[in-house]
Amino acid sequence: MKVTALVVSLTVAVLAVVVDASPLAISPKHGHAVPLTRNPNYKHNTKAQMAKLNKRYPGVNILATGSVPLVNVHPDLEYYGTVAVGTPAQNVKLDFDTGSSDIWFPSSTCTTAACKKHVRFNSATSSTFQKDGRKWNIGYGDGSTASGILGSDIVNVGGIKVRQTIGLATAESASFGTSPEDGLFGLGFNTIESVSGVKTFLDNAIASGALTSPIVSVFLPSVRRNGGVGGQYLFGGIDSSKYTGSLTYVPVTQKGYWQIHISDASVNGVSLGQASEGIIDTGTTLVMVGDTAAKAIHNKISGAVNDPQNGWLVPCSLKTNTGNVGFKMGGKTFNVPLADLAYEDLGDGSGNCFSGVQGGQDGLWILGDVFIKNNYCVFSQTSSPSIGIAPLAY
Repeated sequence: MKVTALVVSLTVAVLAVVVDASPLAISPKHGHAVPLTRNPNYKHNTKAQMAKLNKRYPGVNILATGSVPLVNVHPDLEYYGTVAVGTPAQNVKLDFDTGSSDIWFPSSTCTTAACKKHVRFNSATSSTFQKDGRKWNIGYGDGSTASGILGSDIVNVGGIKVRQTIGLATAESASFGTSPEDGLFGLGFNTIESVSGVKTFLDNAIASGALTSPIVSVFLPSVRRNGGVGGQYLFGGIDSSKYTGSLTYVPVTQKGYWQIHISDASVNGVSLGQASEGIIDTGTTLVMVGDTAAKAIHNKISGAVNDPQNGWLVPCSLKTNTGNVGFKMGGKTFNVPLADLAYEDLGDGSGNCFSGVQGGQDGLWILGDVFIKNNYCVFSQTSSPSIGIAPLAY
């Protein structure tokens, strides 16, 4: 769900086979037994082993992980990474979005102003491109739209290569012209694909055995907390250095978006008695809750006001506050620092900032990047999907 504008419009898990390599005491009738001993100085290097296997057996699909570094569009507005498509590869910058499921970017045949400002994929120069011909169109929560035709090609995400159905945009709304990324990479479930029957990248990567584990782990960095650097999507693995404590896995209540149950909201540990279904959405900048919950949260913040034109505003001085807004999921509360509610200066000299939490989302709250840049999230697409969450280790 691409909602990036302000105010409403807006480790590696490896399967290891352990062999007992203690000395053998065998006296065979024929042949000679070679005793094995364990090297006490050996250090396991999974990446090196995978590289060795891939070099030795180039035709075999070795289980792996794929890491995509991210660019933070200041100030934590959105995050994108580079994906290689086709043969030879054409690089496109894509906004990874757990709130949608389509992968799309402009076609070389698109001549709208928005398309011309981005990399346009030329299917005619890719030897692995296959025509599909079906039409597709998509709209997002911020009012932006795109449409075009479907095709398929090899999509390479951090070294994970999958033949994937892609949308080639022949028209885009003008709002995409201001976006630094070329398109979107949907990470939702296939039930919300814009064309019925299309499988997602994660579906295809899992089915082909290309991933070590059926997961995508997300680290979105914060400009305030670490300069906004080092962001990463890790396909097939978990980077335990990025979080503290252990992951709490929250069950998905409905497949489409990554929907979970939020059992409570709190401010500085004090319950507000608010609960809702919600989604964790990397494609939305802010946290969007119901109007009652938004009022309850901001009532605890001195100087907060609900402006008819700009939504909830908070004093920019909140950036030095050490308190938290909490969201309880899976029996544990995960925090967003009150400092992150002072999202961006209104710019009118009032000393007010746009709040990182807004209302208007009754029934299905959206925990966007304001939440995710404070909590490591592992999207696990097993037969019983869930989201693993733990506080980030800055």
